[in-house]
Amino acid sequence: MAGSEQITDPDVQLLAGMAATLQSDYVDPSDDPWLGSPFAWIRTRPSRQRGAIGEQLVAGWCAAKNFDVVRSHSSEADRVINGHRIEVKFSTLWASGVYKFQQIRNQQYDYLFCLGVSPFDAQAWLLPKSVLAEHVIGHTGQHTGATGVDTAWISFSASLPHVWMSPYGPRLQDVANVLTAIGRGSH
Repeated sequence: MAGSEQITDPDVQLLAGMAATLQSDYVDPSDDPWLGSPFAWIRTRPSRQRGAIGEQLVAGWCAAKNFDVVRSHSSEADRVINGHRIEVKFSTLWASGVYKFQQIRNQQYDYLFCLGVSPFDAQAWLLPKSVLAEHVIGHTGQHTGATGVDTAWISFSASLPHVWMSPYGPRLQDVANVLTAIGRGSH
């Protein structure tokens, strides 16, 4: 399996050690802000896998915060968290400094959980479907063809989220507070 090999040859170990000490002479962290990030590997995965990874991160974080998490029985939502149908969207920080949460559809979910990770930070929002209907769904078409209303997206600078998002994030603790405040759902 690639990436899991261990160097056993003493001469190769010596070279690897030398290469590691030389790295800082040749690699400027500002050239790659993801260097050393615990999230960097996610960027190497295909987009479909990134979405699944995002779902697993959200589910794991919610469970660790003692929220009840189960897989949704419907393809209309990704998880049911504390009785609320939740669709999960995930973005890594783009080189331009933006998050893009894509493929947002008008499906049967109560909230959209947006998780954005940058090299050494994460931001999150738990957006009610009603807020999405007001600002996103039907307003920010992802595909701009003549009838491009089936999918939407939310794109913004990580340092300047849309004002309408502020009651629902941007810190993970804010999302935990929103989940607590909305109480138990009926699903």
